[in-house]
Amino acid sequence: MKLGLENKTALVLGASRGLGAAIAAGLAQEGATVFAAARSVDKIETWANALPQGAGPVMPTQLDLGDLASIDDLCDRLLAKGGVDILINNTGGPPPAAALDASRTDWLAQFETMAANLFHLTGRLLPPMRTKNWGRIITLTSSGVEQPIPRLALSNGIRSAIVGWSKTLAEEVAADGVTVNVLLPGRIHTQRVDELDANAAKRSERSVADVAAASAAGIPVGRYGRPEEFADVAVFLASERASYVTGSKIRVDGGAIRGV
Repeated sequence: MKLGLENKTALVLGASRGLGAAIAAGLAQEGATVFAAARSVDKIETWANALPQGAGPVMPTQLDLGDLASIDDLCDRLLAKGGVDILINNTGGPPPAAALDASRTDWLAQFETMAANLFHLTGRLLPPMRTKNWGRIITLTSSGVEQPIPRLALSNGIRSAIVGWSKTLAEEVAADGVTVNVLLPGRIHTQRVDELDANAAKRSERSVADVAAASAAGIPVGRYGRPEEFADVAVFLASERASYVTGSKIRVDGGAIRGV
């Protein structure tokens, strides 16, 4: 299937590792030009250098989502080049916390980085997409927006707000040829998931292997997902072929969420 990404330009946030890196690599392998952004670019350079011959160019790009000046500087540079066609909104997860333990300061600090700054960045990069009558905005959240995850109150709450924003934006720009969708990863085997398993193991005084095995046993597929499996769905949503998919939440979780 030809995805029509050869002449497209993408900005992928959180591209140094995990899901962001996998999506950025997937877009590049389809021929897109990819600005791969993160606070540290060393890891981006490592995986980009390992891409197969013929992949689209990858530009490691420094960005700190907690710093508004850093966001505006990047937007200014991209807009001066004509903007981007594809935006992958991917933020790091907040620290684990029970709802009763998360303070007002915790909520404000995490909301600014994970949501408010993301909304600002998207708003700045939208006008060229609307002018060209073509754009893709894909935001990564978590399965916790449909089935809240214990001890991840900050993530469950803030990412749910992001879903509401995304759905609202989708209707506002649909007639301009811009699609806006949300991807919900389940238990995908990334460093972030390894860190969460390690925290759970410490609390329960079990081994990390036991915690991971118990988590996998609760997934109908019977295993954690691979980052590349998740990235394949994101790349399709970013393509010409997904032009009639917008305003959607799409799960990539191996069937873990039981609700319809």
